[in-house]
Amino acid sequence: MAAKQLIPAGDFPAPGLIRRLASAFYDFLLSLAMIMVLTLAYQQGILRQIYGAQTLQGMSESGALDQDPILSLIMLLSLLAFFGLFWTLSGQTLGMQVWRLRVQQPGGLAITWKQAVIRFLVAIPAWLCGGLGVLWALWDREGRTWQDIASGTRVVLLPKPVKKP
Repeated sequence: MAAKQLIPAGDFPAPGLIRRLASAFYDFLLSLAMIMVLTLAYQQGILRQIYGAQTLQGMSESGALDQDPILSLIMLLSLLAFFGLFWTLSGQTLGMQVWRLRVQQPGGLAITWKQAVIRFLVAIPAWLCGGLGVLWALWDREGRTWQDIASGTRVVLLPKPVKKP
């Protein structure tokens, strides 16, 4: 399937670091809320049905639920779906919309799912290295981060919308 042209079309400039960080913080808060709801639904819905309330309470107090690989996988896939859907459909997460940022292929095309997965997976170490992968935009001539470079995408700053009289 061919990538669709995003509107407004064009090659726009790279955003500054503050704008990127503000957008990322906004998306972090949304992601955190989503993870909290998923964890509650998983532990109080699914695990409670499997183990029962008293056994689940004992597991929680003993720390047995602290490293649940199924919950970790659910969280990872949910975050990938969240970011991947926004990136591939409109090029913008909710935080990116607020700060007028968009991820796109060169020329203004929407990114593919393959690019979204690469972007997501590379963003994890980019942030876990103390944000070095994001700060990389300060040294890159094109203002790209590690996830931009690895996925062949770039984040751009969209122009302000034109107000109609």
